[in-house]
Amino acid sequence: MNGRLFAAALGVLCLTSLARADEPAIRSENNIVYRKVGERELKLDLVVPADGEKKPDSGASESRIRPAVLVIHGGAWRGGNKADVHPVLEMLARHGYVAVSPQYRFCPQDPYPAQIHDVKAAVRWMRANSGKYRLSRDSIGAMGFSAGGHLALMLGVTGPADGLEGENAHDSSSRVQAVVNYFGPTDLKATDIPDVCKPWVRDFLGAEPSEKPDAAAKASPMTFLSKDDAPILTFQGTRDPLVPFNQAIKLAEGMTTAGIGGRVELMAGAGHGWGGKEFERTMAETLAFLDHYLHGTREPIK
Repeated sequence: MNGRLFAAALGVLCLTSLARADEPAIRSENNIVYRKVGERELKLDLVVPADGEKKPDSGASESRIRPAVLVIHGGAWRGGNKADVHPVLEMLARHGYVAVSPQYRFCPQDPYPAQIHDVKAAVRWMRANSGKYRLSRDSIGAMGFSAGGHLALMLGVTGPADGLEGENAHDSSSRVQAVVNYFGPTDLKATDIPDVCKPWVRDFLGAEPSEKPDAAAKASPMTFLSKDDAPILTFQGTRDPLVPFNQAIKLAEGMTTAGIGGRVELMAGAGHGWGGKEFERTMAETLAFLDHYLHGTREPIK
């Protein structure tokens, strides 16, 4: 994979300078072990609002419980880093969220469903540590870019009956209450996947989709859409060289049929990511969507 295409596959927008000097203080913790797979430790980074935190032995009242968002980096399921989305974590924390970014296993060494098992384990870790970080167990969202968007969708549309929970599924639920997908694929069985992406899909599945049609279906968010799924906000460029915008149209049609809340927005002329005013706008809409479904404002979404 050449450097330009891999940078695009990371699916990171212009994730810089999201903070302003007058915005609320935040606190971060990095490299927290959330799961062990054999001898390997998987880690996550966490950013929380610093205002109102209880100081040890101070007698001060505890900070209020806050909603949380799991933010998943992109990289064609084979690369990227949880640090790639740190600016998004900081933006969310300044807006009142507990924000978490997990490390997850990469293909081809660890093919599907390892990545899904990992992000589900990260959600369960969030619920298990809700008291420590003062996050709401009932208000957790998932957000991702490119392959991370695909994994966020899988969190929103799958449950225990779908057989993708991995180990320790009995500990707590891995379901999320809202999903924001930035240009993540929705149907890995599709015949219009660009040639440059076909090796990535093959490595993710462990074989060509035609050789493992059941796995390709089970790894596709489109397969699981149902009325009890989390509401979904999707942004997709119409000139994306990696994810055809027809994937987003399929998602919109499936959401309509199933009765899933949310919306799908096509970004006319945009590629696999964007910047400038459009970046600022889509991030503002992301916050409004999450506020509506997680933060308790319940104001109309425009």
